[in-house]
Amino acid sequence: MKTNPVAHQPSNPPRHSWALSPKEAVAVQRAWAERVELVPLGEPPATIAGLDVSVRDGQVQTAIVVLRLADLETIDEAIWRGPVPFPYISGLLSFREIPSILPAYEKLCVEPDVLMLDGQGLAHPRRFGLACHLGVWLGKPAFGVAKTRLTGVYEEPGTEKGSWSALLDKKTSGRLGTVLRTRSNVKPIYVSPGHLITLQEAETLTLNTTTRYKIPEPTRRAHLLSQS
Repeated sequence: MKTNPVAHQPSNPPRHSWALSPKEAVAVQRAWAERVELVPLGEPPATIAGLDVSVRDGQVQTAIVVLRLADLETIDEAIWRGPVPFPYISGLLSFREIPSILPAYEKLCVEPDVLMLDGQGLAHPRRFGLACHLGVWLGKPAFGVAKTRLTGVYEEPGTEKGSWSALLDKKTSGRLGTVLRTRSNVKPIYVSPGHLITLQEAETLTLNTTTRYKIPEPTRRAHLLSQS
């Protein structure tokens, strides 16, 4: 993982096959984790996309909703349906979801500045969660907002909205993300950077897009669309 700013993004991001065994998928994660760059956004984003994937009866439905950050108005959305490409295996969610996210992403008319995913970023056993994988694949800023913890240890944050605590690696005590209370007296969510964004920026975008619900509007609206 790199933390130094880069001058520009590669015009041809790296690629790999999606037809992989679980063992091969783990090897990809370990190798690609070195490509992650947690650097500040180049300029303030104007738009953000929420992404969510639902699976029912062996079929996947991916939804992407693009919001304007100034007023949280939905300005674009896309849905893609198809077969489930990979079995559910803890820690390998990106190989199940990204093959369906990519065709949905191609259907968008508005390219978002930042991607918010219902899943993990750095807070992953191999430091390469869904938000890291998609961010590196697309060469886009991306971060994860998860409802449950996959890895790491933390102290319970305060009960008020905006309260937080650090999500830490159990062995090294390195920072993996933030346990963030988005509404007072409700369970917190887990925010972690994926690629081309800092943890602080991810936290700010999460709070700025959270209204009356626990889940931020980008992923909340994407979830509703994925269930339609």
